[in-house]
Amino acid sequence: MQIILMEKVINLGQLGDVVKVKNGYARNFLIPQGKAKRATTANMAEFEVRRAEIMAADQAKLADAQARGEKLAGLTVQISQKAGVDGRLFGSVTNADIATALAAMGFVVDKAQVRMAEGHLKSVGDYTVGIQLHTDVAADITVSVLGEH
Repeated sequence: MQIILMEKVINLGQLGDVVKVKNGYARNFLIPQGKAKRATTANMAEFEVRRAEIMAADQAKLADAQARGEKLAGLTVQISQKAGVDGRLFGSVTNADIATALAAMGFVVDKAQVRMAEGHLKSVGDYTVGIQLHTDVAADITVSVLGEH
C-alpha cells in the first residue's frame, strides 16, 4: 500500500515521503495513529496545500520535545519497592512505575516513551533509563531503586 508520511517514522522515512508498506502495517498502526494517510491523488493534493502548516506543526513538536528533554536530562528519580535482604526486589520496577514517578515530579511522560534496554529493574541500585520524547529527541535519566523492608 502506498502511503504519505505525516511525521517522521523511524526506519521508514521523513515527513511527506511517499512509501510502500504492507497493508496491515498501514491499516492497523500508521493510519490510526495519524502517522500516515493513504497516497490517493486527493490526499496528496491536500498534503501539498497544507505542507507548510504540517511542517510548522512538526517543528513545534520537535522544539517542545527538545525543551522537555533538556529539563529531563540528568534527572534522578527515586523509587521505593519492597526488597529482600540480598537487595532483590519482590516484583520489579517497570516503565509505568517510572512514568508515574516522573508525573509526581511534574514531568508528563507516557509509559511507552520510557526505554528500558535491560528490561524491568529487579534489584536495588542506580540505573540509566532513556526517555524517547520524539523520534529525534532522547534524554537519559537515572532511576535510583531503593529497597524497603
